[in-house]
Amino acid sequence: MKFGIDRLLADPALRAPLEGKRVSLIAHPASVTEGLVHSLDALIAAGVNVTSAFGPQHGLKGDKQDNMVETMDEVDPAYGIPVFSLYGEVRRPTPAMMDTADVFLFDLQDLGCRIYTFVTTLLYLLEEAAREGKSVWVLDRPNPAGRPVEGTTLIAGQESFVGAGPMPMRHGLTLGEMGHWFIRQFNLNVDYHVIAMEGWQPDAAPGFGWPEDRIWINPSPNAANLNMARAYAGTVMIEGATVSEGRGTTRPLEVLFGAPDIDAKAVLAEMQAFAPEWLAGCALRECWFEPTFHKHAKALCNGLMIHAEGSFYDHEGFRPWRLQALAFKAIRRLQPDYPLWRDFPYEYEFDRLAIDVINGGPALREWVDNPASLPGDLDTVAARDEAAWRKEVADLLLY
Repeated sequence: MKFGIDRLLADPALRAPLEGKRVSLIAHPASVTEGLVHSLDALIAAGVNVTSAFGPQHGLKGDKQDNMVETMDEVDPAYGIPVFSLYGEVRRPTPAMMDTADVFLFDLQDLGCRIYTFVTTLLYLLEEAAREGKSVWVLDRPNPAGRPVEGTTLIAGQESFVGAGPMPMRHGLTLGEMGHWFIRQFNLNVDYHVIAMEGWQPDAAPGFGWPEDRIWINPSPNAANLNMARAYAGTVMIEGATVSEGRGTTRPLEVLFGAPDIDAKAVLAEMQAFAPEWLAGCALRECWFEPTFHKHAKALCNGLMIHAEGSFYDHEGFRPWRLQALAFKAIRRLQPDYPLWRDFPYEYEFDRLAIDVINGGPALREWVDNPASLPGDLDTVAARDEAAWRKEVADLLLY
């Protein structure tokens, strides 16, 4: 199969509209061709007049480890072009930045999750391109989580840099498709094009979204493999909790929790008793780890490792958002007074709990904290939102 960047490079007819235009590239370390050449190098080698570049959260080089660790603007040492940060002094491109090009090529590998900030970066770019009369092309890449949809819809007033609009946590779209939804949802008048993939089969085993013939490259420092990409729509919620998501280890965001003062076996037993159907589609394994940095640094943590891979993985059965909600619920049921929710500034939101920012509202936290709540209380709301989203985007699917 071919990603959007590969089709653009292989077909002079696709590149023809770029002739005589100033071109900018939005990219990160996973923005590479099938031959592992970075898109910036490949486009310039192909004769495209690249006059600037942009790096999203974690930077063009992908070197910034954590949230709210900013990247500064710089000049590319090889090409002498400005490289602007969209996660530094600004997260929305300024008019001066937009003035450096006529066409903006957006070539970011996504994880298929609302909270992954590259989604919001696309929206901000489209909005500014509409204001400035610029063109945006998405060089499409796979959604490694595939087509499944899961989670409650972000509610009005809860928008943030990790919540671009009223979509569920796991949206099931590629970024090319998401751009079409943004244009319709926010009524944007912008010149928009998608260089679609060729041969992407989001429902085909064993990758179910990620093609067998392409290797995985971290789109952000803690997105280390396909297992993480599948689990992320659940495990990212741990960023709003006091338990560890595994940052500071070699397998971040592939655990349901880790903490020195929690019995993982007891939590798993409680999960199995409370909502056993939410454990489907993967294997859970007790693990121990000692983070080198971040939460519980240098402390031995007991946790549960997720294996949404190999023979343990059921693409339709695996529901990471519900699985993570269940882990929180089990901890709360076993230790009602456990200080579970982390109160700190999260992605430039200072007045709301991080867990609510992440979920686009308080519903999940309130369900976890309510001693009387049952699995069906959360499942009914989520199932309604999921069905509505599938219906809303059905006409936008390109594959």
